[in-house]
Amino acid sequence: MKQHGFALMNHLVDVSVKYVTAQVDAGAELIQIFDSWVGALNVEDYRRYIKPHMIRLISEVKEKHDVPVILFGVGASHLINEWNDLPIDVLGLDWRTSINQAQQLGVTKTLQGNLDPSILLAPWNVIEERLKPILDQGMENGKHIFNLGHGVFPEVQPETLRKVSEFVHTYTQR
Repeated sequence: MKQHGFALMNHLVDVSVKYVTAQVDAGAELIQIFDSWVGALNVEDYRRYIKPHMIRLISEVKEKHDVPVILFGVGASHLINEWNDLPIDVLGLDWRTSINQAQQLGVTKTLQGNLDPSILLAPWNVIEERLKPILDQGMENGKHIFNLGHGVFPEVQPETLRKVSEFVHTYTQR
């Protein structure tokens, strides 16, 4: 039965490499791999069942195209050390892991993230209060791309997203 699981994973990598390659051929300048369930795995299971396939996926894409790759996993701070040696360019953080925590764990990659998406439903003063520490830590790190720590809720107003974007640009230019 275990062999069937590995065969399936190998097939998924084959298909994913073709898909990602087609995306880059069509003009994508960056690839982000989302793994929304990886946090459910312990370190040993990740090493055994996922990491070899992730290495293969990223390596084969990079062999075909010199394109930056971002890896994003949810609820997976316990796997950060496993990701640090992957051939990725950027490590996306969810809202549970701060930039400082990632650095303390020895991450050397550029970091992306990590505003809690639910904060976008709060009043602006709360949003601004939560943005500043993320941006401060990112500027201290020197290698940070601001983003949410997961997806945007449908209830979030587009105007809020515009204000966040403007605030990030203004705040980081000081």
